[in-house]
Amino acid sequence: MALAESQAKARREGLGVRTVLALLVREAKFGPRHLARKIIAYTGHGRVGRAELETARSEYQVWLDQQEAGLEACAEGGLVSIIMPTCDTPASFLREAVESVRKQTYADWELCIHDDASRDAEVVRYLRREASGDRRIKISLGSSRGGIANATNAALALASGRWVAFLDHDDLLHPAALSELVERAIAMDAQIVYSDHDIVSESGERSAPFFKPDWNPDLFMAQMYLGHLVIAERALVAQLGGLRPEFDGAQDYDLLLRCAGAGARIAHVPKVLYHWRQHAGSTSSNADSKPYAHHAGRAAIQSFVSTRYPGARVDDSAFTFCYDVRFPLPAKATASLIIPTRDGLELLKACVDSVRATTQGVDYEIIVVDNGSTQPATLAWLNEQQRDHGMIVISSDTPFNWSALNNLAAAEATGDVLVFLNNDTEAVTSDWLARLVENALREDVGTCGPLLLYGDLTIQHAGVVVGMGGWADHVFKGLAPVHHQHLFVSPILRRDVLAVTGACMAVARDRFAQLGGFDETFQVCGSDVELCLRAHRAGLLNVYVAEARLIHHESKTRDARAVPEGDFVRSAEAYHPYRTAGDPMFNPNLDLYSATPKLRAQ
Repeated sequence: MALAESQAKARREGLGVRTVLALLVREAKFGPRHLARKIIAYTGHGRVGRAELETARSEYQVWLDQQEAGLEACAEGGLVSIIMPTCDTPASFLREAVESVRKQTYADWELCIHDDASRDAEVVRYLRREASGDRRIKISLGSSRGGIANATNAALALASGRWVAFLDHDDLLHPAALSELVERAIAMDAQIVYSDHDIVSESGERSAPFFKPDWNPDLFMAQMYLGHLVIAERALVAQLGGLRPEFDGAQDYDLLLRCAGAGARIAHVPKVLYHWRQHAGSTSSNADSKPYAHHAGRAAIQSFVSTRYPGARVDDSAFTFCYDVRFPLPAKATASLIIPTRDGLELLKACVDSVRATTQGVDYEIIVVDNGSTQPATLAWLNEQQRDHGMIVISSDTPFNWSALNNLAAAEATGDVLVFLNNDTEAVTSDWLARLVENALREDVGTCGPLLLYGDLTIQHAGVVVGMGGWADHVFKGLAPVHHQHLFVSPILRRDVLAVTGACMAVARDRFAQLGGFDETFQVCGSDVELCLRAHRAGLLNVYVAEARLIHHESKTRDARAVPEGDFVRSAEAYHPYRTAGDPMFNPNLDLYSATPKLRAQ
């Protein structure tokens, strides 16, 4: 039973049959009991039971009570036109949605409603009553069904504000929603602003908050993570022609992708300002309720990437409303795999063997930097590899300096992409290198790194959060690599991060040179994060490529005593201001001292 469950789970997580078989064979070497324990442990990882969900709900309610007092801003920044298409909306939901607009602390608003030929006469009567009794409410009534994009465009035609805000007919705005969004737009000179959100039940209970990162282009190509509450400059929306009916079901996704493609300045308010209604038939309660919307989303991204990244294609991921963008890979693209080592032949050999047995799609060279190996078996193996298999071996009998060793090899490398790889890693998917190379060669990318798993198949690396643990650490560390959006983003969706780990980092060779390589004032650790921060300051993206997977046999606990004092000093300098101001690719509502996403104590 456990084996069957683990196979099913592996399929859900995107692990292919060959990968699973290879992992089973490796673990079986340690005996049947060891293998059985691994299977049972893997099957149990990541399960969330009813008790855990109830605990999360109660913790969120306590957190909400502490937060609400802090949302009293009342900005002035021009008229906001709230756009709401309706169609046979349940009367109670529609009344609550309209009342949530009336309760706004921001006074300068108008509500523009177009009804898409509701068959329920009560909807039309209600809208007419509201419009006759409140001059701020404008309505138009369709005589025939036009679809969600046409209905939204009809509501937009009523708008006269500087800003437009989109509100679904059955959802709710927080009273401070417009104030907070407009205030952020003015402060940041932004054209698009979005917020965090949660889910509200039919009984009014709030749960399942989604705390988002700041603007994250790669995550946005993987998932429409911005959600429903977005304000946009009306002039920008008009310039782009409004919403396109051919993308019905993902019409808002398509519009925002086009805004991003036009270079819109996008900002984020890290506060829960929108409450997404959960009821039968809504996507908040059943992601499979609107399969046409998933297909429309894929088409919208394809339209975007065809212009932004010519030659890119959009595939379905294993999960509804999530997507897998494949970027064009030049036919002659090559990679240089750079592996520093000192003895440790068993680890090094397993690493190299796994690369050769698994990797497909990209030609590569292997460069091993031997930092003073003395064991005869290691030296003999390196000589054999150099003589018979074309491996490049660079000898450096100097005091250990991770940065200097990698810079030394980078100067000798000929590949278009440099892949800095620890000797205790193992490749487990055939396309791991192709995926890293195709992302590293994008003109907007500085560095990229894969999903790294411990030997027990829990997460070792799924992106670095600068400031986590006081310095920098791996979010999701020790969790199962499952698609689960609890408080923060899914750990197995591609996204932009401030940094990726040097245990496996890919950088285009010319970009590495432009950035100046690794800073050799760091001896053991910290220079990987520092390089990523330099790339970020240069306007480049650092991408966590979740679809590329390797095993990393690093211990789950690192002995801080092995890190020289100088590395702490340099890290303190290099990581400023993110250690105190926060990592924009994380969320300030989450605890920086917990690798597992957790609400920050107030």
